[in-house]
Amino acid sequence: MSDLLLRYAIWESRFGPGQLLAGPAGLLCLEFRPARPDAWDRWVHRWLGRDARIVEAGAGAADAIVEQAIAELDEYAAGQLAELRAPLDLRGTPFQQAVWAAVRSVPYGETRSYGQIAAEIGRPRAVRATGAANGANPLSIYIPCHRIIGADGSLRDYGGGLEIKAALLEMESRASQPR
Repeated sequence: MSDLLLRYAIWESRFGPGQLLAGPAGLLCLEFRPARPDAWDRWVHRWLGRDARIVEAGAGAADAIVEQAIAELDEYAAGQLAELRAPLDLRGTPFQQAVWAAVRSVPYGETRSYGQIAAEIGRPRAVRATGAANGANPLSIYIPCHRIIGADGSLRDYGGGLEIKAALLEMESRASQPR
């Protein structure tokens, strides 16, 4: 079996460095964590198999996806782009996929509670499982898990940290205000 070649790049943003990982079919990950591509090994092996290899972006189909993502993320961070369009290659359980689809439907500049997302997918009692699926989101910003908050309006867990979550929500709120 031939290797599946995945490309990574670092998106330098005002929110901190974001790690991007893409394959030929689309973006696989965008995370705000220390820039260590080897941190993805377990995730990659689980969802893509042991033949997947990660290399720095250079040339190829995945590189065009990485370039598109960085360009639109720069516009997003400047408050100039509300809808990101880079192709995604989502890997997750059917329940996670349902949660992520509901999270993607939350409009720019708005928030929803974990309970609202659970109800939207027809599982109103699965609030904690919804929170866990939201926490397993591999594509921060593209699946805007930062828009999901507690029922009391409080900011809850975010893989990139609550400071980044607050900054993303503030930026979206300002950018979505009529001028």
